[in-house]
Amino acid sequence: MQDSADQPTYAFTPATVPSLPIKGSTTRFPVHRIYCVGRNFADHAIEMGHDPNKEPPFFFQKNPDTLGAPEQGFPYPSASNDVHHEIELVIALKSGGTDISPESALDCVYGYAVGLDMTRRDLQAEAKKHGRPWEVAKAFEHSAPCGPVHPVNVIGHPADGSIRLTVNGAPRQNGNLNQMIWKTPYMIAYLSRLFTLQPGDLIFAGTPAGVGAISRGDVMAAHIDGLDDIVVTVI
Repeated sequence: MQDSADQPTYAFTPATVPSLPIKGSTTRFPVHRIYCVGRNFADHAIEMGHDPNKEPPFFFQKNPDTLGAPEQGFPYPSASNDVHHEIELVIALKSGGTDISPESALDCVYGYAVGLDMTRRDLQAEAKKHGRPWEVAKAFEHSAPCGPVHPVNVIGHPADGSIRLTVNGAPRQNGNLNQMIWKTPYMIAYLSRLFTLQPGDLIFAGTPAGVGAISRGDVMAAHIDGLDDIVVTVI
């Protein structure tokens, strides 16, 4: 056992490890990194002005500390006047590696959750116009509200089922998980060629069409069949 004298001394108290609740458990899922796949639903790719048949998957990241508990609400961010909702299936990994085969990729999955990839769309459009990274549009505080992780040994691997979001009870996004261009095993396999995946990594798996602006006071309700809904108030 390592002696306490060998433990590092920090200049100040380190931040708490970001984590998510686990459905049916008192333990929590510690989060290492957050990867997001872009334009993984054909209708959303078309909605954003792209041809879904002409590009391989691409990824961007959010910081782990952008995760938010749905019940705490979503604070409308500064520096933006056009913030959009994007409902997504969240894949939570229990193991990782590099060059993972699609055939073994699902063995890496601990469970799944419902998440929102909140986006400062005006800042994203400006970044795209100048060929700049999207970070200011995607990786801001509270930009990843996320529900509890449902273990695979309880729910299996969701691949077919409703994914939808309402704002103030009115339908906004309505799709099916079977419409994902890149399915879960192939997302994991492709991503593992670019990064060394680790236990605790989350993958936000893309959003269906119908993304749109929200305002303070709006209530977003996100649903994926088989998972706990999340309800998030814009504050």
